[in-house]
Amino acid sequence: MRLDGTIAAVVTGGASGLGEAAARHLAARGVRVALLDLDAGRGARVAGEIGGRFVRCDVADTDSVAGALAEAEAAHGPARIALACAGIAPAQRLVRRDRATGTPKPHDMALFERVVAVNLLGAVRLATAAAAAMAALEPLGEDRERGVIVLAGSIAAEDGQIGQAAYAASKGGVLGFTLPAARDLAEWGIRVVTVMPGVFRTPMVAGLPEEVQRSLAAQVPFPHRLGRPEEFARLVAEIVENPMLNGAALRLDGALRMPPR
Repeated sequence: MRLDGTIAAVVTGGASGLGEAAARHLAARGVRVALLDLDAGRGARVAGEIGGRFVRCDVADTDSVAGALAEAEAAHGPARIALACAGIAPAQRLVRRDRATGTPKPHDMALFERVVAVNLLGAVRLATAAAAAMAALEPLGEDRERGVIVLAGSIAAEDGQIGQAAYAASKGGVLGFTLPAARDLAEWGIRVVTVMPGVFRTPMVAGLPEEVQRSLAAQVPFPHRLGRPEEFARLVAEIVENPMLNGAALRLDGALRMPPR
C-alpha cells in the first residue's frame, strides 16, 4: 500500500513513545493520522504538530474504541492503516512479600487483568473494529488490498523477565493472535503484522536513572545502544508498503535476548 494523502490511519497510544513516532512518520509521508489516546493534552499537541486529529480513547473499553474510530473516520475518512501501540507495563512477581509482615502474597489479579485488558484486548479491539470497517472498502492495486493492521508486541513475549508475568502474557497473546488474525482476514485483503521491539528510548525508559539506561543499552549486541522510536516507525512504514509482510511477528531488538532480570 502506498503511503500518501489518499490514506488515513489510526494509532492507539499515539500521544507518546513508539506510537507518537509512528504517527509523526506516517504524517510526514502525507497520511491523514488520528491519534487515539487517553492523554488529551499531549495528544492534542502532537496532533496539532503533525496536522492530525486527536481522539480520546480508552482501549480497555469496547465502546470507547468504536466511538473513537467513528470520530476518526468522520474527520479523515475510513482508515486503511490501524496501528495498536497503547500499552502499560507494571511489574509484579507472581508471589511477593508483604512489606509490613513479610508474608507471601499472590500477584494482584486486578492488576494482571488490567494489563491484559489494555495490552492484549486493547489490540484485539482495535484490530477487529478496524478490520470490519476496512472490509467494506474498495480494494486497491493489483493485490486488491483493503488495509493493514500493525500491532506493537514486545520481545517480552518470548523473553519475559522476573516481575513481567502479566506484561509477557499480554504480549504473548498479541504474538499468538497475529497469524490466525492474518488468516481470518486474508479473504478481505487485510494484512496483520506484529512488531516486537526490544529496549527503546521511550518515555518509560527515559524516566529510569541514567545508569540503568546505560546497563540496558550495554545488553544489546549490535547496535550497542537503545533503540530509537523512529526506527520502529520506519519498520511500520515498510510493513504497510510491503504486501508480502503478513502474519509475521518481527523482532526489532539488535539481537537482544533478555536475561531473567
